[in-house]
Amino acid sequence: MDVAEHIYKDDPQQGPPDARTTLAGVEYFFLGNGLIQAGVQVCTSGEGTPVGLLVLHPDRLGPKRAALTFDPHHGLAPTVVTIRAGTHVFAPRPAAVDAQWTDVGGVPAVQVTWQDGDLRVVEVFYCHDRRSPCLRRIIRVRKSSPGNLRAVLCTGAEHAPLEQPIELTGDAPTEATLSYELQGKRKDRRVVVEWLAATPADADAARYWAGLGALTCSSPTLEHLFRAARNQLPAAVTATGMMDGGIWQYNLEWVRDQACAASALVCLGAFDSARTMLARLLTEFVSDEGGCVDSGRRREPADVELDQNGYLMTALETYVNWTGDAEMLRRHWPRIVALAEFPLRAQFRHGPSGLLHNRREYWERHDVHGIQDGMELTHQLYVAVGLDSAARLAGLVGQQEQAARWTQESQRIRGAMLGNARYSQVERGRFIKRRDVSGAVQETITPVAEAGLPPGVPLADAGPHYLDPDTSAVLPIVLEFVDPRGELARNTLADVERLWNQRWDHGGYGRYHVSSEPDSPGPWPFASLFVARAYFEAGEDDKVWRILNWLRSVPGGRAGAWFEFYGPRPVPPCPQIGVIPWTWAEIACFFIHHLLGVRPGCTELLLRPRLLAGLDRVEARLCLRGHALRIAVRRADRSEPAQIVVAGESHPYNLAGIRLPMPTANLEVQVVAPA
Repeated sequence: MDVAEHIYKDDPQQGPPDARTTLAGVEYFFLGNGLIQAGVQVCTSGEGTPVGLLVLHPDRLGPKRAALTFDPHHGLAPTVVTIRAGTHVFAPRPAAVDAQWTDVGGVPAVQVTWQDGDLRVVEVFYCHDRRSPCLRRIIRVRKSSPGNLRAVLCTGAEHAPLEQPIELTGDAPTEATLSYELQGKRKDRRVVVEWLAATPADADAARYWAGLGALTCSSPTLEHLFRAARNQLPAAVTATGMMDGGIWQYNLEWVRDQACAASALVCLGAFDSARTMLARLLTEFVSDEGGCVDSGRRREPADVELDQNGYLMTALETYVNWTGDAEMLRRHWPRIVALAEFPLRAQFRHGPSGLLHNRREYWERHDVHGIQDGMELTHQLYVAVGLDSAARLAGLVGQQEQAARWTQESQRIRGAMLGNARYSQVERGRFIKRRDVSGAVQETITPVAEAGLPPGVPLADAGPHYLDPDTSAVLPIVLEFVDPRGELARNTLADVERLWNQRWDHGGYGRYHVSSEPDSPGPWPFASLFVARAYFEAGEDDKVWRILNWLRSVPGGRAGAWFEFYGPRPVPPCPQIGVIPWTWAEIACFFIHHLLGVRPGCTELLLRPRLLAGLDRVEARLCLRGHALRIAVRRADRSEPAQIVVAGESHPYNLAGIRLPMPTANLEVQVVAPA
């Protein structure tokens, strides 16, 4: 692989401060309807514009400065709304700005409040419909002092201001509305801003969001995390199915990231977006031979990420199980066959073990970083799990021979992965990351001289550079590939615990042992969520709470839009740290698959809810095959039996859950969890 692909040229120190993503005190709230995407920037430190609006080209990925509302000289300052009264100008002051999620007629909205003098201003941003590339910004101004005041609302560049006269009377609020609309051809989009009459959310937008999953519970932290993921993951996906793997960071796409997002969108009820994403992946991101794109590129066999094939196959099964739409399988079946068969090629099969081998690892390090030809844990895991999914899908479309073959291959890989005396992915009672082709554990890596590592990153220091532990080792626990409460899971989690607070003291898990990091040391939110999901299945709720509370507390936690990691970074040659949509997908799956335990299959529904310790109540509404599934879980009183009541029929509660026929109408489930 060419090391040049790891080098980025955008320098955020050039131009206005708003070009930087990680401004002190910054939060980003993302909005969108597939036709327009936007980020509301709230910066309380004074480093950047306190209330700025980034309108993004929905089908052109780029750095922060490429936003259509970003001025090359003034950054986001022209997007600020100010109030001119005579010679005095009222404007948002960084320390007096507050922001939070709200809604307009059920449509997600961002509410920003600021105070200057005796004026209190509330700004509300939202996409009022699903048919046009538009965003609305409502400005409400209230004066606390008596008397009337004539003023002018102002926004835009100094040489071309956009003004709206207003009159403030007593303490009654005065309201005005700005429209931001994308116009022009696809390759030459521009933002047209104008004042207009207030526009409420229309029926289509309200129906769309009402049809998505909703959740309330006794924990404000958990409610906030779910709401942030539910509001922003759909907004990150365009109408064509495009999603930046790292907003303002990579400006690239991965099959793995997209498949995770599609699975989460399905669980949230955004079936159309998920279908579009999956169809686009199969037709544009999977080759005729079945190889998958990563970082926007096709790879030589030695450098492909074999786990991506499995991720996409499991996402397809998730889609079919939740929607009942098997027609998509028939339409794309030749490509699905190629996807399943690709990892089974002789060039990947390790002769002595039958496991899969090449020189790429889960986090995209390769031979330049010191990755030797060998067997990666996640490659075995996701290909085995994905082949199981592919076999079940084959049964749905009458391809019994392929179903039998894929089941057999899945079992073969699983057996070697867990039980081969020399080559298994288990060592000293715990999962390991990688073995080389001789069967030896690859414990360390040594980068080649031409690796192009920037000074100061741990992998550029003197060794040793350890591969284990790695948070990807908990994924077999997350997927219940092994018993989450068994000895192997306990040992693996104990080993991964070493990744909390490695060379930092503010919490979170690094993605792997920091000594082998070719980037900067720091905790990763979506990798930490891997661990949270594994700890939930293992029943270690204190560790789950620690991770979720950490997410709430870090920069980005107020908006619920998390950076890839939290630490310094040499920029350039590394890209700026951006916001990763995968984190929203992990949160949605944590709530729906694990906490609520809603797990539809082809013909039956497994319900396996479990309340975290300290959580007394959770209620949710989901969409399953066109029907509403309402599930309410509460803690039992001391004298009350734990039970699951489905359509008036009581079932004993147990951790294994209950299996029901797939519902053919709306379904209500009441769960009384153990005290």
